[in-house]
Amino acid sequence: MKTPKPLLNRIAQIKGMETGRKRLIIVTGQLGDFDSLEYAQVLVRRLDQLQDRGIKVQMLAIGTNIGANRFCDFTGFPRQQLEVSAIPTLHEDLELEAGLKLPGGPWLGFLLMCAGIRSPGTLQEVLRGYTGDRSAPQIFTDDDLVQALPFLTFRGNAFRCVGGDGFQRPFELATWRLRNMSEVLRHWRTYVPCDDYITQRGATYFLDVDDTLLYKYRNQSLLKYSETMATPLAFLDQYFL
Repeated sequence: MKTPKPLLNRIAQIKGMETGRKRLIIVTGQLGDFDSLEYAQVLVRRLDQLQDRGIKVQMLAIGTNIGANRFCDFTGFPRQQLEVSAIPTLHEDLELEAGLKLPGGPWLGFLLMCAGIRSPGTLQEVLRGYTGDRSAPQIFTDDDLVQALPFLTFRGNAFRCVGGDGFQRPFELATWRLRNMSEVLRHWRTYVPCDDYITQRGATYFLDVDDTLLYKYRNQSLLKYSETMATPLAFLDQYFL
């Protein structure tokens, strides 16, 4: 597969993203998009492994430098591996899904997408957060101090009482997302300085050393930033054999 020219042009401006190494490029929507935070948190857990395999990771998002600083402080994602732009020029050049656009502003379209309209799989993904998923890994350890809301804190072993351990337990993913939502809503204008692009979706690109496109996934829905949400980075597994 050929890598889109606009993407090659964009990463050519970033030091360390040149031809000659495998590169994982994550194009996300707004920094305050729950997909953006969650994807960054998933990546953080694999960054050392990816680095050991010579895979360079770069995230490109909609936002400001102030928002990017807070985003990285909260998620643990390396600041030097996150580039931001105020408007989705790259997304438009790549013809990524802009989401449901309706008269009267972006919020109506966003809320309808939250309800699953023009956003296939979103409701199923929300439900998975509450019911658990035996094909997905456990999120919290027993000793983790989980602060879901400013006034709600408990130990991770509470999830053992709900469903055991060794897999994603009921309410575990929903709690993780609730924590992310609390962070974003308390600092909304830091993460989302302009509401115009809240429905904008992103994409994942994995490039070989010669710029050949090894893998591509274009996100069409809220909360569906991967083909395999139980294990979002499963497409990389063949490179770790």
